[in-house]
Order: sequence, then structure tokens, then C-alpha cells
Amino acid sequence: METVRVVLAVAANRGWSVHHMDVKSAFLNGELAEEVYVAQPLGFTAAGHEGKVLRLHKALYGLRQAPRAWNMKLDTSLHELGFTRSKCEHGLYVRGAEASRLVVGVYVDDLIITGEINKEIDSFKLQMKKLFKMSDLGPLSYYLGIEVKQGVRGIELRQSAYALKLLEKAGLSGCNACATPMDVRLKLSKASMSPLEDDPTMYCSIIGSLWCSTPDLSFSVGYLSRFMEGPRKDHMAAVKHPLCYVAGTINYGLWYSGGGGGEIRLLGYSDSDLAGDVNDRKSTTGLIFYLGANPVTWLSQKQRVVALSSCEAEFIAGAAAACQATWLGRLVEDVTGKKASPPRLKMDNMAAIALSKNPVLHDQSKHIDTKFHFIRECVDRGDINVEFVGTKEQLVDILTKPLGKTLFQELPERMGVIKLT
Repeated sequence: METVRVVLAVAANRGWSVHHMDVKSAFLNGELAEEVYVAQPLGFTAAGHEGKVLRLHKALYGLRQAPRAWNMKLDTSLHELGFTRSKCEHGLYVRGAEASRLVVGVYVDDLIITGEINKEIDSFKLQMKKLFKMSDLGPLSYYLGIEVKQGVRGIELRQSAYALKLLEKAGLSGCNACATPMDVRLKLSKASMSPLEDDPTMYCSIIGSLWCSTPDLSFSVGYLSRFMEGPRKDHMAAVKHPLCYVAGTINYGLWYSGGGGGEIRLLGYSDSDLAGDVNDRKSTTGLIFYLGANPVTWLSQKQRVVALSSCEAEFIAGAAAACQATWLGRLVEDVTGKKASPPRLKMDNMAAIALSKNPVLHDQSKHIDTKFHFIRECVDRGDINVEFVGTKEQLVDILTKPLGKTLFQELPERMGVIKLT
């Protein structure tokens, strides 16, 4: 999903149109590299050869090798057409340079295609139709549950239909809306004495369905996902809160504005709380990255180690942001074909910023695992620029802790989640 959002953000900035194609019966095109035999189908047994089996030359649906065989077939076909696969995202292929550059994103049998010259896109479509049976779905309008509306000024992304289906599935159609996705006083525990949930599968399904939604839901969904191994009644009751919030934000989504085709820089924010989890006292990392003014990736995740200070918690969050910034920078270079400026990362802890720039380990930081010092290496090489941001301008508070109604309602719009017409 992050790659899809990056491609759409670049297309919006450059004014490119994005097209959608689908491969018909994709798995039947896969060529098997090993010998595979199947029993003769019922009703189609060859007379006189009832005891024999059939050897497959191509994949069938239901065969374990089928997805991999199709992926290899598509990869080979795209390479023969002159495409190069991205080293940092194996579902992304590019061809050409400058104005003739063509970008193709692959998700199983769905292809999104974008580029500056529409003739290049049409030419690629004809090439694919000669290789496979394809459905040309025209300009991208719906992809992986996301409704896409392309216009002259930019691209709208929303999940209204998906949200309505989720509410119906959870039995909350027509429910009263909530102003926030989580009660600020809510504290759940794995040691809860509440009875076990009767349908834990439903709990896990709702969490999974909410996972790739907008940034304002990320913390509440991440927090509730910590109880998926053994959900209880109070956990299930808490899940209804973000669903009621979804009911009130059906028409909200992301707006990727055009930028006139100039350079688009990566800007990130990272933050953390301290010992926010009541079960193991681990902190929560929150981060978000923008491509220009468009949010493309965000994260709210419990840290794997216990931080001894706010500086350490912020430093660990900064290390996670540095990893994401490095990957995003390479991905943007692959899509645009141009070397991008070093990403900017904003943090609201001066001690963590000083620690990321200071090559000397002192008593307060010598116990920190070496993997978290990756951010220091990035700063030393100039791959990332770390800057200070005041607490009031820190957008990532919404990804690290539950907020009250007044403060919460200010942040989603500033993060890029707006009401779409």
C-alpha cells in the first residue's frame, strides 16, 4: 500500500494519468519448472486409462506453485519488454527515462500504469494484450479497496464503500458516530478478568480490515491488535469505538495535490510516548512521511525493547523513521528516475537529536542496541537531515497515544485527512 501511495503521489505531482489493467485467469499462464501430476478430474476420465494421472505443463488454480509460477512468467515478460524491476520493491517496474518513463505497479494480476506520455501507456497496453488476455479498465478508479478519483488538480483517495461493508459485517450499520477512535482513559490489559470473546476470528478480522486505513486510526488499531492472540469481551467492546468513528468519517480520505512537476522532497515526523503499555511498559513509535504535501506512509507500533528514558524512546523511534526514509528515498528515485534530496526528519526531543548527531557514546546511551544507531550513520553520511520541531507542531502525537476530542480533531486535517466532496 505504501508503494501504491508513492506512485499516486508522484503521478499527482507530475500531472500523470494512472491506468488500470487486469490479467484474465492469470494463474493459468504460469509455466511450471518442476514435474507436477494431478488425478484425472471426475467426469473427464479417459476410457481405458482410468489408473493414469495427468502431467501439468502449466499451472492450475489451487496449485501451490501457481502464484510463484505466474509471478515468474510476468516478471520474464516485463523484462522482455524492456522493463527493470525495482531493487527496493519487487512489485514495481520502470522503463525509459525523462518524458518517456513508464511506471508499472503489480499486485498479483492487477497492473497500475502511469507515465507522462499517454501514447507510451497505450503502446504498453497493446504489448500486454499480445502476451496475455487482458481487461483494460481505463483510468484507475478502484484498487485494493481504495476509491480513486483523478482530476486536473490532483487525486482523491477514499474507502467509503469498503467502510460501509466493514460496518455491515460488524453489525454496526447506522450506528451513532464517535468523535475520536479511542477513549483517552481506556487502559486494556492482557490479564483482564473479562470472559473470553466467543468469536475471536471476528475480532482479528475487524483489526485486519482497519489496518490500512487513514493515519487517524493507526494508533487505536495498533493498540487493539496487541490482544489478538486471546481477545476478551472488554477488548471486543473496545473495537466498536473505532468502528463508530469510521461511521462518522465515511466521506473522509486523502487528497494528493498536484505540485507543478517540480522536485518533491520527503518530509517525516517521528515521535514516541514513554512506557505507555501497561502490560510490559514498552513505548510506542509513531511516524509519518510526506512526499511533498501528500502523506504516503505512517506507522504506530509498540517498540520491541523497554526504553529507560524519553530520550531513548525518541531515539528508537528516530531509528525506525531513518529506515523508512532510506527505503522511501530509493523508491522515489526508482519511480521518478531522478536522485532525490535527502529526506528531512522532524523530532521534538533535543536530546535524541543530539544523540543522533554525536558520535560519542556516553553513560546514558551505551546500553542502547547497536541496531538503533542506524540513524546516526544516516546523519553522518548526509542521507537524512534531522531537525527539531516544537511539540505544538508535532503531528505524530496522534500515532503514539489516545488524545482528547479537542486536540484530536485538529490533527487529522493537518496530517492530510480531509472531508471529500
